[in-house]
Amino acid sequence: MTSRLLAPLFGDPDIDALFDDRARVQGMLDFEAALARAEARCGVIPDSAVSAITDACVADAFDLEALGAATALSGNPAIPLVKALTARVKATDDDASRWVHWGGTSQDVIDTGTVLQLRAALDAIASKLDVLCATLRTLAQAERQTGLPGRTLLQQAVPVTFGLKAAGWLDTLQRARKRLYALREDALALQFGGAAGTLASLQERGLDVALALADELKLPLPALPWHTARDRIVEVGTAFALLAGVLGKIGTDIVLLMQSEVGEAFEPSGAGKGGSSAMPHKRNPVGCVAAIAAATRVPGLVSTLFAAMNQPHERAPGQWHAEWETLPEIIRLTAGSLAQMRIVLDGVELDRARMAAHLDSFGGLLYAEAVSVTLAGTLGKATAHALVESAAKRAVTEGRHLRQVLAEDAQVNAVLDADALDALFAADSWRGMANTWIDRVLAAD
Repeated sequence: MTSRLLAPLFGDPDIDALFDDRARVQGMLDFEAALARAEARCGVIPDSAVSAITDACVADAFDLEALGAATALSGNPAIPLVKALTARVKATDDDASRWVHWGGTSQDVIDTGTVLQLRAALDAIASKLDVLCATLRTLAQAERQTGLPGRTLLQQAVPVTFGLKAAGWLDTLQRARKRLYALREDALALQFGGAAGTLASLQERGLDVALALADELKLPLPALPWHTARDRIVEVGTAFALLAGVLGKIGTDIVLLMQSEVGEAFEPSGAGKGGSSAMPHKRNPVGCVAAIAAATRVPGLVSTLFAAMNQPHERAPGQWHAEWETLPEIIRLTAGSLAQMRIVLDGVELDRARMAAHLDSFGGLLYAEAVSVTLAGTLGKATAHALVESAAKRAVTEGRHLRQVLAEDAQVNAVLDADALDALFAADSWRGMANTWIDRVLAAD
């Protein structure tokens, strides 16, 4: 159940609304209305019954609390909903009420209703993701010359650029976006199989109705019903989980850059944002923390979907039911993470001077690889590596700059003059393919 206290931190109101009780009921009612239209098109039910059924398929007209109480007794929400829908239709057209839910089964109603909710959520999230990708494209382009230390195992390694970091984030988000778009082609498919997947209740008209129903709902019609073949559901959950993980990685990078000892990048500030109840000086990474929390929670939820795949025969006794709240929660958490990271990256604050200072904050050690590779062409890789490694240790022990220590080495002087050595320690001298990689990511959108 969505918490009014925590939903603003971990959710997105637009997406939350697509998975509340009203939306769940409306998704099932949309199936029932489309089924009536499809069956009338195929001559299975009379045309005269359609308007009475479709007019009654409005979620606001149903008592959600009463449906919930009845769900606890019946085992799924479709049974009491169909009963209530039939009663509503009967109140206006007794003959039409005979044709409500004709040939369908509870799983058809629930699964296809869920697919309709998923499609709406996918459309909404895709547009929000497009905005975030555009923000990162701008950031990667604008900061392609902004140098800062690259960090491996949380230790300073070699220089990189903030533009390259942004391009790396963008690259993973672009792949996540492709996965989401691909779901529309097959994973979000119509579920319509009747009691046990044969549509025997419709006899020879089963395929005709299925085709018409798929057309009514604008959903792909699979080769056959998928009552207990749940790979589609797991695929949806996994695609969103991968997006949540990508967003969590971005949040983690920014949290680390916000550390007091680093202070190179910050979430946008604002009144009441990121404060502490005890420490007035604190500036906490609120949005990134929410994204990291989502990335931490979602994998466990996805494992539930995988565990629920082992569904016996033609209808599952519990595994299917385990999906009902799990999948929406995955999507809600991912959407909330996306909402938070859009705010963070749209207003991210960079301390470029601090980044530049950190490039030289450890006595030039970040340029050790540049010197080693350059010397290797003459001295050989092993000799050059050992020489620079020894010089780096001396620099740290003696509290001196690596450039000074190397300048005193005869082997180095035999290969590099003072100008060449200075050039290796220039802030923009060792960026490698950074700009090339940025260009390739920007071109891949």
